[in-house]
Amino acid sequence: PALIVAQPDLGTGMRVAASGAFVVFLAGLSWTRIGLIGGVGVSGAGLLGWQLLHEYQRNRLRMFLNPEADPLGAGWNIIQAEIAVGSGGMLGKGFGMSTQAKLDFLPEHTTDFIFAVFAEEFGLLGVVLVLGLYAFIIGRGLWIAANARDTWSRLLAGSLSLTFFVYVVVNGGMITGLLPVVGVPMPLISYGGTSAVSLLAGFGILQSIHAHRRLVAS
Repeated sequence: PALIVAQPDLGTGMRVAASGAFVVFLAGLSWTRIGLIGGVGVSGAGLLGWQLLHEYQRNRLRMFLNPEADPLGAGWNIIQAEIAVGSGGMLGKGFGMSTQAKLDFLPEHTTDFIFAVFAEEFGLLGVVLVLGLYAFIIGRGLWIAANARDTWSRLLAGSLSLTFFVYVVVNGGMITGLLPVVGVPMPLISYGGTSAVSLLAGFGILQSIHAHRRLVAS
């Protein structure tokens, strides 16, 4: 993760670190030790991290706390995403009727902020439906992990499933202002070849783990 952060790509580095933390958790490390390590890591990041961040990364954190401080600059993305989500209401405006995307108010509306466009077009009901599908996929992945044939397969399947969960939470939090803006796509919705290939490869690995479980059981 440190080499990825040095590129600089803080968002991807944090996701890789989260994947490692999931493996440690699934391996059975006690909650006491996880809390101790996490506390030391957060304290160290708070003391040294700000000085190591690039200026654009600092601006993202500042705008997360107060996007209205620069509504036409660094805070633009967050504000426009929140407007898109809020204007969708309960039922949305309808497919292809997102004014934030059509009028180019919302940047990156096919990649990082695609879920804000989805919320505007399909409303709260559409968002709940998609989140329910995501929950099913994550739950199925964790079920595969729980029934894997060996420890390695269990840790791999669990890490892949929880990494998918992180993608959903971070992107959803980003468009609603609950988390800082980072370059995280919404799985299976955002446009992008690399993210699609990596996600589908992860699903293939999960299917392989499940298939081998059946072979062993038989």
